[in-house]
Amino acid sequence: LSGSIASPDVKLNLGGDFSKESTATTFLRQRGYGWLLEVEENDPEDNKPLLEELDIDLKDIYYKIRCVLMPMPSLGFNRQVVRDNPDFWGPLAVVLFFSMISLYGQFRVVSWIITIWIFGSLTIFLLARVLGGDVAYGQVLGVIGYSLLPLIVIAPVLLVVGSFEIVSTVIKLFGVFWAAYSAASLLVGEEFKTKKPLLIYPIFLLYIYFLSLYTGV
Repeated sequence: LSGSIASPDVKLNLGGDFSKESTATTFLRQRGYGWLLEVEENDPEDNKPLLEELDIDLKDIYYKIRCVLMPMPSLGFNRQVVRDNPDFWGPLAVVLFFSMISLYGQFRVVSWIITIWIFGSLTIFLLARVLGGDVAYGQVLGVIGYSLLPLIVIAPVLLVVGSFEIVSTVIKLFGVFWAAYSAASLLVGEEFKTKKPLLIYPIFLLYIYFLSLYTGV
């Protein structure tokens, strides 16, 4: 017996769209345009949250704020983190907030406060380096900025007791001493030895000037 069995004519209907896509893909690749069909893979680093992109650590900023507002060593805060791990956004937020409460309808006060923060910190930094201190400008900028918080705290109190001159003066002095002590205790280390007053005094004057910008004196 001899013969042959013809194979069945089987056609797979995969849909017209797939056939068209396959033809188009082949055509583009033959013409050297295959790169148009490439799909970029998502880079995990491109999907970071905005705060992480800007290097903003809210927990770290909150901890530093507590260190500045409560400078007593007995409370157990590691206050040196304000100096040793400086950041930019926290002090800038404090300075801008102090500027906003100091407006009194004069928007130029904002630029003055930011200017005094930058150049006042530069002055303290240069004095510290001349006196032999091992401190960076970024550290001074952060400490001076964060230490404006006591002046922000006393601001609403001054609105209440503003009519009582003696009480108002006492609160102002308390706020300035609080801010200056908080900054000086971080910036004035043991390396200054007998030269501490040479750095503490300009820090104290700097916060007096900040307060004068707020009160308008």
